[in-house]
Amino acid sequence: MFQFIHSEYLWGLLLALPMILFIKQKKNDITKIFKKEILEKIRVNNGSISNKTRSFLLVGSFAFMIIALARPIINNGKVELKSNFLNIVTAIDISKSMFANDDYPSRFEFAKKKFIDMLPLLKNTKVALMGFSSQTFLVSPLTEDFHSLKFLVQNMHMGSISLKGTDILTTLKSANELLRNQKNKILFLFTDGGDKKDFSEEIDYANAHNITVYIYGVGTKKGGIMKDKNGVVKDRNGNIVVVKLNSNIKDLALKTRGAYMEQSLKKDDIKALIDAMHRNFKATNENVETILDKRELFTVPLSIALALLFFSLFSLPKTRRTQ
Repeated sequence: MFQFIHSEYLWGLLLALPMILFIKQKKNDITKIFKKEILEKIRVNNGSISNKTRSFLLVGSFAFMIIALARPIINNGKVELKSNFLNIVTAIDISKSMFANDDYPSRFEFAKKKFIDMLPLLKNTKVALMGFSSQTFLVSPLTEDFHSLKFLVQNMHMGSISLKGTDILTTLKSANELLRNQKNKILFLFTDGGDKKDFSEEIDYANAHNITVYIYGVGTKKGGIMKDKNGVVKDRNGNIVVVKLNSNIKDLALKTRGAYMEQSLKKDDIKALIDAMHRNFKATNENVETILDKRELFTVPLSIALALLFFSLFSLPKTRRTQ
C-alpha cells in the first residue's frame, strides 16, 4: 500500500499554487516599450530557456522536495522474523581480593577487559551480567545490546565496595533464577576463586539445576598485594596480605560439564572457552521479532527535484553550427 510517513508536509504544496499564478500573470516590462512585431525582430534568440520557464522549473523543484520530505513509502505490512539464540549469565567477582595487583592495574580491571574481549565472540546470544562477592548484584538482565553491556562494565568501579568473601553458591542461585525457564543453564564466571577449598556444595547445586559453569580464573599463583585508602593491606599481626589464585575452583567447572581456564596475556585466550561453550550448546531458544516491511521511495521525488533545480539554474544557451 502506497502512503506518506509525514503526510502533514504535503500541505506545503499549496504554496506552489500562488507561485504558478504569479508566474503566469507576470509580464516582461520590455513589452511596454516595443510592439510585439518589432520585439520579435530585435530579440536575440540564444537558445536558452526563458525566465518564465526557469520559474516553473523552480516551482516544480520545490513541489517535489515537499513530496520527498513527506517520505512516500510502499508498506507491505508486518513481517515476523524468527531467530535462534543462546542465553548465558556472566558474573564478575567484585570481592576485596580483586583489588590485588598481580594483574595490571588490578584483577578487577583485568576481568572487565576480558569480559569486553568476550562480547564480539558471542553470536546469537543474550547475555546477563552480575557482580558478586558475599552478595550478588544484577547489573544487566538478558540482553543482545552488547554496546550497553560494554558501557556498563567500563563504568563498574570498586572504590565504594568493601565486601569481603566470595559466595559462589548465591551466584549460582541467582543465575538459576534468571534462567528459570531454560532446560540447560550456562553461568560464566570471572573470579580468583576466593579462599574456599571444597566446592562440593556448589557442584551439587549446579548439577541439580542443570547449570553448566565456565570459569576464567583471574590472578596468579604467585599472588599479589592489595591496597586501600590506608595503604597496603596487612593482617592482624602486621604482615602484608598476599592473595593467590585459588585453582581449586576448577572442580566447579569440570564437574558441571563446563570448562576452566587460567588467565594469560593473550588477547584471544578466552576464545577457547567460548568455543568450548558453543560446541556443547547450540542456539535453540526461538526469538520472534515483528518488523514493518516497507520500501522507501523518497529518493525518486528528491532526484526529480534536484534535476529540475539543476536545469533551472545551470541551463546553457545552445551553440549554433557554422558551415
